[in-house]
Amino acid sequence: MKFLVIGLGSMGKRRIRNLKANGINDIIGFDSNNLRCKEVHEQYQVPTYQKIEEALEQKPIGVIISTPPNAHMGYAIQAAKQGMHLFTEAGTCIEGMDELIHISKNNNIIAAPSCTLRFQASIQKIKQLIMSGDIGDPLAFTHHCGQYLPDWHPWEDYRNFYVSKRETGACREIVPFELNWLVWLFGWPTNISGYKAKVSSLDCDIDDIYQIILDFDRTIMGHLQVDVIARSPTRSLRILGSLGTLEWNMIEKTLRFYDIKAKTWSIIEETKQEAVSGYSEMSVEQMYIEEIAAFLNAIKGQKVYPHSFEDDKRILKLLFAVEANDEKASQAKAVAYA
Repeated sequence: MKFLVIGLGSMGKRRIRNLKANGINDIIGFDSNNLRCKEVHEQYQVPTYQKIEEALEQKPIGVIISTPPNAHMGYAIQAAKQGMHLFTEAGTCIEGMDELIHISKNNNIIAAPSCTLRFQASIQKIKQLIMSGDIGDPLAFTHHCGQYLPDWHPWEDYRNFYVSKRETGACREIVPFELNWLVWLFGWPTNISGYKAKVSSLDCDIDDIYQIILDFDRTIMGHLQVDVIARSPTRSLRILGSLGTLEWNMIEKTLRFYDIKAKTWSIIEETKQEAVSGYSEMSVEQMYIEEIAAFLNAIKGQKVYPHSFEDDKRILKLLFAVEANDEKASQAKAVAYA
């Protein structure tokens, strides 16, 4: 099977590694940037193209789209029209998604939006603990994901790539990235509200923090904070259940459970996984490898890919609802103090 990786930046390089880790070596790459093409060709021995038409003419069975989020749909629709299976990174843009869904169904192709953290070992264990009833009924949770923006890609200036642009800003991208696995754990919220702001001195026009409240029909209440101002990276979750408390810290590699009967904390052993050199501990490689394995298995007809563009659209609407709530609150405040 031949695969085309579209976009040869940090994520595109990772997806080449992921394909190779899954036994796929017939890989080609596309990027309009000549330096990136040259680097990928030398580092991974992958043929590269600077014109998308030339790359698509090589007739790959599938494409992996690792461009900035606002370019996903254009490339995805182009590939889908040619009957190619496709995978996209996490997105922030909904325009064109309905057309992609329609074309994908008509052409009977696999269209797989990223859901990386569903493949993270501890999150899968948390899912098992919730489903088994070990923590009782989940009643409330708080989750914090934060990492200082200049530390995302220490090898390049954060002001020079898409995370510093308002439409595709870092926080705006990570909110749906985190919501993706939270709704997998807890279901779809019936109400969502929140605020966003620029509170730091980062040299870019983006909101650097989102504070979000999720209401699951008053049976579960949740709080999500996403920021790019945390000077020490964090991804941590605390769940209050009717039979105990569950705490997870991805950076510290700890997962523990407080049992109300034993009145003690028990440590749940995690599979120790390391990030690739130069990447954050928030970004261990194995979950990305398994995500691409799920895409490949779906193409082979072995297993259904666990996330759809219909669901991805629904997650993005949660993001938009938070932003609309913030705008409405700002307008109400302006009126109140006029």
